[in-house]
Amino acid sequence: MTKDAGGDGRAGGRSLKVRVKTARKRSLSSSLWLARQLNDPYVARAKREGYRSRAAYKLLEMDERYHLLKSGMRIVDLGAAPGGWSQIAAKQVKAADGKGKVVGVDLLDMEPVPGVSFAVKDFNDEDAPEFIKAMLGGEADGVMSDMAANTTGHKATDHLKIVALAELAADFASEALAPGGFFVAKVFQGGAEGQLLARLKREFAVVRHVKPAASRAGSAELYVLATGFRGKSKGA
Repeated sequence: MTKDAGGDGRAGGRSLKVRVKTARKRSLSSSLWLARQLNDPYVARAKREGYRSRAAYKLLEMDERYHLLKSGMRIVDLGAAPGGWSQIAAKQVKAADGKGKVVGVDLLDMEPVPGVSFAVKDFNDEDAPEFIKAMLGGEADGVMSDMAANTTGHKATDHLKIVALAELAADFASEALAPGGFFVAKVFQGGAEGQLLARLKREFAVVRHVKPAASRAGSAELYVLATGFRGKSKGA
């Protein structure tokens, strides 16, 4: 399910911001979220260009900068709904043409994306890694995770929750990736991902933090991008 909506109309050279009143049945936080959506140029651009969410531009920018996605690749999209990242991946690997393959999983259902095999699945389930690998039918060239836990409003708690998801995704990547593959996952600024970064530096040639322009300026959101997977360690 996508929450994106909005417009960025201009008249007389001025941006026309949409004001949202706090209705009786709408909380202040909901009103603020809606106002951000209505005035977000990436939301409007996603609508115009047919992407499921503004998040598509985060992956698009990372791909343009680091050349992650290539024709024929096998890609796993964890936390795929509403499908923005799957759309970009499928287009770049030419999955709809039968050259590459994209497998997506999420707790939430989503409308089909051409070239993407999707399943409603809890990634925390014990059988999830084997389930996804069976869907993929071979080693992955890239594992992408835009997973995020429901926020509590407590920054330290929210940071720990999202790092835990990133660590779970990294566990899967170390099992599923082919040598030379890449891994990208959402984290928050806060420092608790030190152990994750140390582990990725052992397993990948290059590890970096990336904050795409499409990430909201005031957000603590970051992505950790690891490229050049060294291959499964002995005994793995």
